[in-house]
Amino acid sequence: MTATLRVMLDQVAVPTDHDLAEASRELARALVAGAPSGTDVEAVVPAQTDATALRAAVPGLAGVHAAALPRRELAMAVQLGAPTGIGGGMIHSPTLLAPLVRHDRVHNHDQTVVTVWDSRAWDAPGELSRGALSFQRAMIKRAAKHADAVVVPTHALARRIAGVVNLGERIRVIPGASPLGFAVPNDEVGRRRALDLPEGFVLLAGSASRASDGLAVGLGAVARSGVDLPVVVIDAPEGEEPAIADLAEAAGLPERRLHVRGALETWDRAAVFGAALAFLAPSRREAFPWRVVDALTLGVPVLAAASDSHAEVISDGGQLVDESEDAVLGEALGAALAEALGSVSAAERLGVLAADRGRAFSWAGSSDRVWQLHADL
Repeated sequence: MTATLRVMLDQVAVPTDHDLAEASRELARALVAGAPSGTDVEAVVPAQTDATALRAAVPGLAGVHAAALPRRELAMAVQLGAPTGIGGGMIHSPTLLAPLVRHDRVHNHDQTVVTVWDSRAWDAPGELSRGALSFQRAMIKRAAKHADAVVVPTHALARRIAGVVNLGERIRVIPGASPLGFAVPNDEVGRRRALDLPEGFVLLAGSASRASDGLAVGLGAVARSGVDLPVVVIDAPEGEEPAIADLAEAAGLPERRLHVRGALETWDRAAVFGAALAFLAPSRREAFPWRVVDALTLGVPVLAAASDSHAEVISDGGQLVDESEDAVLGEALGAALAEALGSVSAAERLGVLAADRGRAFSWAGSSDRVWQLHADL
């Protein structure tokens, strides 16, 4: 008899968040590749999903089950605990979207596991839309009632979520990773030219509208460092270029040195990291730092604001700057950047440390732990 793991792939079918879509796709691929003997993987998607496209994104699926509702209505239904047409079985969601309702794990072998990647809904609620905030808060409450386990990527976030709802022993830590095979592509120079980016720059990621991203602090750090290099910001929401330019100007960074780009597809992003001399991570929010892991994976020197999540993910793979005040943090990060890029040997040393640490993260390892989690349940 075959045991089927049913994976919620709504983000792959109808992406609403770039990182969640990529994480869902990569985890699903790894779960298929690492399925133990006697198991297989089925996708659960919203109604009206293109099953052919989904199978191309995640080859090897045993089946594609469409819920009774399209993506938006499905999100509303799970939030209310209403019928969805998904059914039971062994369900794993790389996000909070899952049918969190009463079920019988002992007799019917139903399981439902969901995932929380950051604490923005509790630590920076003003940075989320009303709908997103309502969904996340409602779903973590439903998870406390009905989830068999809640996956988080770091122990730091586990502690933060435990302070929000009582999950007891049901919190499990399973980190994310960069995409399988993430590496600087052979056509990196052409990709950067197509993106109209220079060669050799300091890289940041984030949004001007999300203060917890620390973008103002990061831009200020570059300005204070005295390092005369271009600055590239990625993952900026569409239309934010003027706002980020204003942040740079306020920090004393000339606009001519600033290049702002949005969320990039995997290989364009890898090409951008390929020309980065350092990656600055000024955010202190408890969340899985996707771009930090990208930098570690590709051996890019990492300079980060000290936080529990950064300490756990970066470990000894980069330099952590421990300052609680933004102004002081900017100065300290700037000094660290100047030191890191002050000599070839310093930059090379940080790059080697980053690459060594980057090998700790893989979707294959994460998928093994997901399979073990469901076996334990």
